[in-house]
Amino acid sequence: MKPYKFTAFEKTGKLIIEETWEFATDEEAKAKGQDLIDEKDFTEKTHRLVNNAGKLILFHV
Repeated sequence: MKPYKFTAFEKTGKLIIEETWEFATDEEAKAKGQDLIDEKDFTEKTHRLVNNAGKLILFHV
């Protein structure tokens, strides 16, 4: 499992949440990460999910 950093922001730029999630692959992170984002109700918030190398996996403005 590899760490992925999830952050969500208000439109003002204020940080709402910052968490580390773990997934086996970038593909799993994209699929399961989106499920977690939906579950936590951050779908319409500005958010991003990056891997430990800084690669952007998911992004929404």
